[in-house]
Amino acid sequence: MLGFTGTWHGQPVSVQGSGIGQPSLAIYAHELFSEYAVQTVVRVGSCGALSEKLAIRDLVIASGACTDSAMNRIAFGGLDYAPVADFGLLRAAVEASEHPAASRHRVHVGLVFSGDSFYPARPELRQRMVEHGVLAVEMEASALYTIAAKHDRRALAVCTVSDHIVTGEQTTAAEREHTFDEMVEIALTAALPG
Repeated sequence: MLGFTGTWHGQPVSVQGSGIGQPSLAIYAHELFSEYAVQTVVRVGSCGALSEKLAIRDLVIASGACTDSAMNRIAFGGLDYAPVADFGLLRAAVEASEHPAASRHRVHVGLVFSGDSFYPARPELRQRMVEHGVLAVEMEASALYTIAAKHDRRALAVCTVSDHIVTGEQTTAAEREHTFDEMVEIALTAALPG
């Protein structure tokens, strides 16, 4: 898995691929925190809108992450752990998104659903999540938030809506490659204020 270190506005920044899904991300997050003493991880990536409140290319700043993964149920002996973002990062990302030049698309703050399956066997179960305020589906935030909490580190997920589960609308691969930079700017501004 490739990782790179460079600078953004003169500050060092590392970018690390994490693969797809919570098990893959969990390996990288654990090792970044435990082996490399990384203090802050911000996941940037795509998500699927579960609510009609969202549109293609809207941004979702994940305050917390629900999941169908068994990772936390195993780790917590069947108890329900509620993985949440670091509040300082969350607040900084919201503030960065409110800057007139920063946000060309609508920004939503709320829950995401970290699914274990890209093609779920029972997609109708997601409706229950939507009825309780879940905005979008992605595949990594729940594990990231849990592992960051375990290591007393900071974590946040900022996602761009690449496809809409309700309407069927979706972006092309080229659009995802060239038009999702807004979330990266917000993530960098939140993680590296100053």
